[in-house]
Amino acid sequence: MNNQSQVKKERKYFVDWLRIGLIISVFFYHVGMIFRPEMWHVNSAESFPFLEPIMRWLALWRMPLLFLVSGIGTYYALGFRTTKQYVIERIKRLYIPLAVGFFTLVPLMVYVERIDQYGSFWQYLPHMFDGGPYPKGNISWHHLWFIVYLLVISLMISPFIQYSRSEGFNKLRNKLVSICSKKLGLNWLLILLIGSQWLLRPYFPDHTHALFNDWAYFTYYTLYFVIGFVLFTSDDLILALSRQRRLYLIQTILFTVLLFNVRNIFSGELVLDYAYGIVGICMAWSCGMAALGYCREYFNKEHKLRKIMNEAIYPFYLLHQPALIFVGYFVLEWNMSYAMKAVAITLLSLIAIILVYWLIIRPINVLRIAFGMRKLEKSTSKTKVQVGQVLSFDK
Repeated sequence: MNNQSQVKKERKYFVDWLRIGLIISVFFYHVGMIFRPEMWHVNSAESFPFLEPIMRWLALWRMPLLFLVSGIGTYYALGFRTTKQYVIERIKRLYIPLAVGFFTLVPLMVYVERIDQYGSFWQYLPHMFDGGPYPKGNISWHHLWFIVYLLVISLMISPFIQYSRSEGFNKLRNKLVSICSKKLGLNWLLILLIGSQWLLRPYFPDHTHALFNDWAYFTYYTLYFVIGFVLFTSDDLILALSRQRRLYLIQTILFTVLLFNVRNIFSGELVLDYAYGIVGICMAWSCGMAALGYCREYFNKEHKLRKIMNEAIYPFYLLHQPALIFVGYFVLEWNMSYAMKAVAITLLSLIAIILVYWLIIRPINVLRIAFGMRKLEKSTSKTKVQVGQVLSFDK
C-alpha cells in the first residue's frame, strides 16, 4: 500500500482545529482593523496604538498558513475522484459561494461604506457596478479574495491530479519528506519562498487582493498551498515536525525579535525593504511550522464541537466581514468608550453570525449549497461527515 492510501485512512483532527482557529483569528484581526489608523471599510475616530505591532505580526503568517492548510485539505478531499469530478467539486464548494457572496454580501458592505451617497440599500443596488473596481468604484470582492485565489489555485493543480497518484510522484515526495524531516529541514523550503518574492515583489510590491496585479503574493500563497498538498500530508513529516515544534517556536521568537529591530540593524531604504521582506518570510514560515507542530501534538483528537465548528466555519468566514462592517458602522456612533465599542462590535457581530448561520443557513439546503456546505440528507437532520473531508473550503 502506498503512502497516499495510508495517509487517507485516518482523519487529521489537528488540521480541522488549526483551520478553525485560523478563521476565528481572521475575525478578531478584522475587529482590530476597525481600530487601526490605517483606513479600513469602517474606522473608529480613535485607534489603539498597542494593536499596530500585533497586527503587523499577525498579517505576515495567518493567511499563508491558511493556504498551506487548504493544500492539505485538498489532498484529502481529492480521494479517488477523477479530474472532472474534482473540478466539479471545486466549483460547488468555491465558485458558488463566491458568486453568491459577490452579488449579496459584498454589495451590502460597499453600501455601508458609502451610505451617505445613497438613500437606501435598494437605491444603491442599481449602482453596484458603477465606477469600475473598488476603491474608486463599487465593484469588489472584499474578503472573498481568499476564495478567488483558492479557486484559481485549485483549478491550476487539476491537470496534475493523476500525476499525484503515480509512483513517480510518491518517489519524489518521499525524497523531499526525508530531507525536510531532518532537524529544521523544513527551512530548506525558505529558499523557494524567498526566491519567488525576490524575483516578483520588485514588479508587484503591493498586496492588492485583485489577482491580476498581485502576482508576487499569489505565487507566495500558491507555493504554500502546493507545499501543504505535497509534503504536509505525510505522516512521517508531520510526526517529525511535532517532535521539533520547540525548535520552530524558538526560531519564531528569534525572527520576531529581529523583525521588530530591522530598522535598528540595517540602514538605507532598499536594504531595509529587502531585510524586512526576508525576515518577515522567515518569521511567517517559522510561526506556521510551530503552529502545525503544536496542533499535531495537542489537538489531534476528536471532540463533539469539532464537527459542528468544522461545518460552520466556512459560512462563518463568508459572513464575518459583512457582520463586522454593518455592526461596526452603527456601534461606532454610540456614546461609549472605544474599549466598550470594541467589545460591543465583537459580541454583537458574533451573535449575528451565529443566529444567521444556525437559524437561516444551516437548516435550508439551498442556502447550505450557496454557502459551500453539503446538503442535508432526507433521512436525518444532520450532515454525515466522512473520512477525508478535512476542510469545508476543500471537501
